[in-house]
Amino acid sequence: MVLPALPLAAHAQGQQSFSLDDVTARARALAGKPYVAPASNLPPVFGNMQFADYMKIQPRSDRFEWRDQSTPFRLNFYHQGMQFNFPVKIHEVVGGEAREIRYEPDRFDFGDLSFDREATRQLGYAGFRVLYPINQDGKFDEVMSLLGASYFRVIGKGQVYGLSGRGLAIDTTSPGKEEFPNFIEYWIQRPAPQDKQLVIYALMDSPRATGAYQFILQPGRDAVLDVQANLFVRGDIGMLGIAPLTSMFLYGPNQRWPEHLRNWRPAIHDSNGLAIHAGNDEWIWRPLNNPRGAVAVSSFQVDRPRGFGLLQRGHAFQRFEDLKDRYDLRPSAWIEPQNDWGKGKVTLMEIPTADETNDNIVAFWTPDAPVTRGQMLQYAYRMHWTMDEPALHAQNNAWVRQTFQSEGERLQPNLIRQIDGSTALIVDFEGPALARLAPDAALQTQISGNANVEILESSLLRNDPIKGWRLAMRVKVKDPAQASELRAALAQGGKPISETWSFQIPPVPPPPPPAPPAAPAPAAGSR
Repeated sequence: MVLPALPLAAHAQGQQSFSLDDVTARARALAGKPYVAPASNLPPVFGNMQFADYMKIQPRSDRFEWRDQSTPFRLNFYHQGMQFNFPVKIHEVVGGEAREIRYEPDRFDFGDLSFDREATRQLGYAGFRVLYPINQDGKFDEVMSLLGASYFRVIGKGQVYGLSGRGLAIDTTSPGKEEFPNFIEYWIQRPAPQDKQLVIYALMDSPRATGAYQFILQPGRDAVLDVQANLFVRGDIGMLGIAPLTSMFLYGPNQRWPEHLRNWRPAIHDSNGLAIHAGNDEWIWRPLNNPRGAVAVSSFQVDRPRGFGLLQRGHAFQRFEDLKDRYDLRPSAWIEPQNDWGKGKVTLMEIPTADETNDNIVAFWTPDAPVTRGQMLQYAYRMHWTMDEPALHAQNNAWVRQTFQSEGERLQPNLIRQIDGSTALIVDFEGPALARLAPDAALQTQISGNANVEILESSLLRNDPIKGWRLAMRVKVKDPAQASELRAALAQGGKPISETWSFQIPPVPPPPPPAPPAAPAPAAGSR
């Protein structure tokens, strides 16, 4: 699929200054050459480094880039180490001219690490951070990080890092075939004293694609990142992932958790759902799962998407009770296309994980049309890194506040509740479309499920504490080894007034075969 060309960055005042045009020309030329994988230049002391030691390498504040400039932004750099084993070139653009920011080991404090200092002389930067006085005047806090492959993270005021963005995803759902494109070179425009945004260009390389990227970062209460990606296809791609997001979901109230893995925290996740605003104006909410057995891949046909993202709905501290990791302060990331993306689908990939150190959630949009060698593709989108998820919705809409799952039960004549083998699901809806309704408003529920689930009963009650409504269902899974899909929305007069809750009860893997009986112990004194 070849999309209509977007206007590339204009040259300032008619002069030939560095712009996205230059990076695009480099990406085009790179695509015409055979791919050359970046080579590691790390000595063993850095290549074999553990994470705790890598974190001892910290940038020195007295050597931050632009520390002597009248600009509200600062830069510092990541040192090479661990899997960040090849240097990336970083340039500053001043007056339209680009100059490389040379690697200098004395920009770093190496703590108590013991190594030959000459070993660092031929190393380089692995990435960089952007700092800005987002929380307090005169205090430079980190607002963006770019490190590893094409990964980046952004935060706004009062937020802490959670999920990540990526430049591109290639064949992510194909076992053993995924490529991880790399940003191999950056150009950063030095901002003027009055500038409230930062412009970053990046050159991406991969065996089957190259790309020129422009990022325009606007820090604030919510951070906004405008992205323009000009891609050149070097080889046929089975599944091209546009605007990919990577996150973590370990557990939450929407998913049963094995007894032996229970934790004192009510929930552990960077995101708890996939939200989609389709081209036909339908809103969809898919609560995330941590599947127990195999990787789960779900696709939602979304032509000309208006938006999608991985959201952290619900920032009350009591939802997490974690003073160390502060999951309540982790932002959502919302993708808002700025040009016509055409026909395609949003794909969600959920990977089993036993702890919160692993990112196990991936979401991206992929075109329906084949992506073949020789194409140039252009995508523009705005990313909102926000903790104000309700602001993403219109005033005539309602959304899912939270989902609970538990064992189903029936109330016996003696008023004692009895577990009956079914599954109970509680879905709370809130939003302006519901808050303005009278308490006795006549609402309907639109509920459906796939062939593997039977809906035994449902009820809808006014939820006064949240000025919303609560949908309660009891369902029976027919075959636990198969996935069960459920959909529900609230309607008035036959027309939906809420987003569609799209829920999956993932399959339960069969128990492992019993271990063979142990051999009898030898009798005393035998040989």
